Amino acid sequence: MLWATSPAATELETHVLDWLAELLDLPAVFRSDGAGGGVIQSTASDAVLCAVIAALHRASGGRSEQAGVAAGRYAMYTSGQTHSSVEKACRLAGLGTDSLRKIDVDPVTLAARPDDLQRLIDADVAAGIQPLIVVPSVGATGTGAVDPVRELATIARAAGAWVHVDAAWAGVATVAPELRYLNDGLELVDSYATNPHKWLLTNFDCDAFYVADRAALIGAMSILPEYLRNAATESGAVIDYRDWQVPLGRRFRALKLWAVIRWYGADGLRAHIRGHVALAQEFAAWVRADDRFELVAPPQLALVTFRLRAGDDATLALMNRVNGTGRMYLTHTAVHGRPVLRMAIGAVLTERRHVEQAWQLLRSSVA
Repeated sequence: MLWATSPAATELETHVLDWLAELLDLPAVFRSDGAGGGVIQSTASDAVLCAVIAALHRASGGRSEQAGVAAGRYAMYTSGQTHSSVEKACRLAGLGTDSLRKIDVDPVTLAARPDDLQRLIDADVAAGIQPLIVVPSVGATGTGAVDPVRELATIARAAGAWVHVDAAWAGVATVAPELRYLNDGLELVDSYATNPHKWLLTNFDCDAFYVADRAALIGAMSILPEYLRNAATESGAVIDYRDWQVPLGRRFRALKLWAVIRWYGADGLRAHIRGHVALAQEFAAWVRADDRFELVAPPQLALVTFRLRAGDDATLALMNRVNGTGRMYLTHTAVHGRPVLRMAIGAVLTERRHVEQAWQLLRSSVA
């Protein structure tokens, strides 16, 4: 609950998150030696909820705890490709689904369009609604789309809105220097989340949530009854992570991330990411070479989205046949209202032979 009740857990979490920020080449403002810092949340869903609550606290001048302060006054912005946790956070924070605006996406890249964000913000401001928070995605769940963070953040900051980047799946890829284009614009954002438990060899649950300035987050989350008062907390010299999350108590999540970083090292983590990206690119090349299939969006990192040219019914039938074999399992999404299959490579033990076997099964299962 407090630094005083478990100083080792607190101190290790702070150090490990600083390590991770360095490994991923995140902006220096996200490290603990400045105004910001990191905390391990359970999931990216918790992270975006905390970001919305912090944004409300900042926008309301500290009155976010008052009943009804959010209803009808604020708007959130994200694309239709963003994870559903953003809409859930909108509800849980008391804004209501009507406060969520969906930014149109580019028809090819499926990334959020800055010009449409500007249009939505202008309309809200004209109607007396305050832009609260913009949530770009770096590696959207369905298709892997990467939103133009720099352009979106510039527009959001001009409107006084908080910017939270959801990089739950793809953010850890920047452990490889050649993939750090994914970090473009992060120096302009207020918070950022990525999940080592998704693609960086760490057991669930482990979401790394960073803030550029922790004041709004702590201001929104901190309640200090007498039974929690202690000398360490009141000195201001320590971090109490209970003020960085919704629950009061918390698990010692940092130990497993520490173990992964120490065991694999930077080179081992980079080899893991690079290997999966290479496998996905090879799979995408096989899809391109078979005229029965087509890619739906440019392959992003270790995710490939594809479908059958024969149509939607044929695509879904193929998925059901393949999943029915028990040899592999495909998930799907929808792009422009049409079903799309997803090949996601990320398991610790996945090798080229597994991806090749999956492709052979797909090819042989086409009716």
